[in-house]
Amino acid sequence: MTGSDCIFCKIVHGDIPSAKVYEDDKVLAFLDLSQVTKGHTLVIPKKHEENVYELSHDTSSNLFQAVPKIARALKATYGPVGMNILNNNGEEAGQSVFHYHLHLLPRYGKGDGFGAVWHDHSSKYSGADLEEMAKEIAAKLY
Repeated sequence: MTGSDCIFCKIVHGDIPSAKVYEDDKVLAFLDLSQVTKGHTLVIPKKHEENVYELSHDTSSNLFQAVPKIARALKATYGPVGMNILNNNGEEAGQSVFHYHLHLLPRYGKGDGFGAVWHDHSSKYSGADLEEMAKEIAAKLY
């Protein structure tokens, strides 16, 4: 999908309305229509970049500078007891809009509409396994 076909690019350009929470020259934040929890906000770079693998240093820096400001505003406004910050990259990970975005999901306790399931696989990996995995990953950093 190109920027011209992208729903989030259309929101950035004002072609589609949104309930804006925050905007500067590089970042836009607006309420997600689904409102999984009250205040559920999407934070996007204005520049079209598909996923975390494509994010430039400047884009990620600008985006992540805005996130704490928005999260603090959500906390001050609605008083959640916690906050999930969620990002899906690729269709298999649940990405449905292929313009990088973060979900800020204020949490209000069990039964608030959002739940993540984590499985503990620590028994499958020894300390040596983890060290080897860390070396393999570190060798690919660029």
